[in-house]
Amino acid sequence: MTDLRGKVAVVTGASRGVGKGIAEGLAEAGATVYVTGRSESFANPPAPRTIQATARRVNELGGHGIAVRVDHGSDAEVKALFERVAREQGRLDILVNNAYKIPDPPAWGGGFWQHPISVWDDQCGIGLRGYYVSAVYAAPLMVERGSGLIVNISSAAGKQYIFSASYGVCKAGVDRMARDMAVELEPYKVAALSLWPGAVKTEFILDAVEKGAAAFDLATAESPRFTGRCIAALAQDPDIMRKTGGIYQVAELATEYGFTDPDREMSA
Repeated sequence: MTDLRGKVAVVTGASRGVGKGIAEGLAEAGATVYVTGRSESFANPPAPRTIQATARRVNELGGHGIAVRVDHGSDAEVKALFERVAREQGRLDILVNNAYKIPDPPAWGGGFWQHPISVWDDQCGIGLRGYYVSAVYAAPLMVERGSGLIVNISSAAGKQYIFSASYGVCKAGVDRMARDMAVELEPYKVAALSLWPGAVKTEFILDAVEKGAAAFDLATAESPRFTGRCIAALAQDPDIMRKTGGIYQVAELATEYGFTDPDREMSA
């Protein structure tokens, strides 16, 4: 059983989707999880798809959830987040870079010249530059302790066309960022890697399927928490430095580490 009690994680963009699933997977292992995002609710119980709802779920699953509103387009807010983590916890063991802004409307198909130029800022601003900024402020906390794990959530779009040109550039950059950060972090025993979930049943995808806006095989898709369990397994691997700088698929690591998709357990 994966045990991350006493470990501290930051999961960016965790109000919903893959980020929420990652927070849940870390919670199952007992981690303290800082949940960031912009969507908030102070109702009791909190409204779904908010950082408070995710933090509450983290607590229910055995972890300690801390919701922090952060606009990952603001360097000052990101800096303040990690200053708070240092002040409250005195350590940081895991950073999961996941925050991403979906263009509105989504940039699915068509030519890049047919989309607003703003889709580049949406995808490469939050989903690439935002990763870099979070890592800049997280790394000193890990370097100081001589241990830690930075995971960049990416996708197969880093090597093949998916959705749009801007999306692919963003994901290729995310992968290369992990590789190069790993080189600079290796002397301090801090690992950095890129992780590819498969097709995931996020709220965004479920909504799109329900509206008939996307064709998606939900029967074969992964649950968001599958990725969370993957990161929990990586974080407990005593030989994690062997994986630093690499790009890994969640499904392949499931075979190596032996974790399962909770949706598959429910349907078995």
